[in-house]
Amino acid sequence: MVDFSVSEEHKALIDTARRFTKERIIPIAAECDQKSYFPMDVFLEGWNIGLVNPTCPAEYGGPGMGELENALLAEELSYGCTGIQTSFLANGLALTPIKLAGSEEQKKKYLGMLNAEPIMASYCTSEPDAGSDVAGLKTRFTKHGDDYVLNGQKCWITNASFARFYVIFATSNPELRHKGIAAFIVDRDTPGLRVGKKEDKLGQRASDTAQVFLDDVKVPKQNLLAPEGQGFKLAMETFNQTRPDIGAAATGLMRRCVDECVAYAKERKAFGQPIGNHQLVQWMLAEMAIRVEGTRLLYQKAAWNLDHGVRDPIVSSFAKAYGADSAMLTAVDAVQVFGGNGYVKEYPVEKMMRDAKVLQIYEGTSQIQRIVIARQLLS
Repeated sequence: MVDFSVSEEHKALIDTARRFTKERIIPIAAECDQKSYFPMDVFLEGWNIGLVNPTCPAEYGGPGMGELENALLAEELSYGCTGIQTSFLANGLALTPIKLAGSEEQKKKYLGMLNAEPIMASYCTSEPDAGSDVAGLKTRFTKHGDDYVLNGQKCWITNASFARFYVIFATSNPELRHKGIAAFIVDRDTPGLRVGKKEDKLGQRASDTAQVFLDDVKVPKQNLLAPEGQGFKLAMETFNQTRPDIGAAATGLMRRCVDECVAYAKERKAFGQPIGNHQLVQWMLAEMAIRVEGTRLLYQKAAWNLDHGVRDPIVSSFAKAYGADSAMLTAVDAVQVFGGNGYVKEYPVEKMMRDAKVLQIYEGTSQIQRIVIARQLLS
């Protein structure tokens, strides 16, 4: 049974993240969005107070928090800016497969590296022709003696411009699909690895997103993370662990929408009274609040399951699909509540509408989540 009480430790964590968001993220979010700029100084401050790499095990220098604490952080950071939150939590996406499948040597080196200094890492599955269809990736690896050589292209990679190392999924033969996939840890300074152009995105413009090119990249055998045939399973298990965070991010964004709309509805007048007195506006606000609470319950249940060893991937997909779709609906409604003012950059809701859209796309589209859910129901 899920315990919904909040421990004193959780309260302190939430308070720290909420204060950091209010003081350091909200004041700069609009400028970062307009300039498509990630504030590295804010990342450094967040790292210093324990808001980065929260799930990294304590034995490798990390905070050793659970998935629930991680998701609580995601909600608070996303309240300020979903793009900045995405870059903050992307390290978690990269460290999770190492935590799940890495050798002791790999864990000591790479998890230790993340906690020794404020660096970033990237997780690389997506390609120009393979997004949600991870089994369809075309980046190739070939074995050369005891080592491996990688060739291919990755795209939509969060923090690629800044990453010190990359967790890269590749196949021995695209025709083998999931049976041919392996995973590797590749250092940034490896010859042949090149970071491409930074993407000019619709939303979450404050997060860094770029391409990664691999041209005869030689990877030593000790950096093989998952052997051929095991890489796909590792990628799916990683997403199962991180998808609750998308629900949490959606919750934070929706909370901000509700707060902005409630404040605006009390002040903005139409037909001689505050618009909050009109039943249709009240109905929209109520629907927003319902989505916030529903998504929070789902992401917290999914995170609780992971922390307690309950293997139930369908709940992670519930949290991701419902949260992402709810965030998009809520952000669109927020713009509608603001009317014409919601369509200009002077007010924050237009940014939140743009930021919300990618929640339905990355880490498995809303349609893919429904396929996962249906397969679980029918199995």
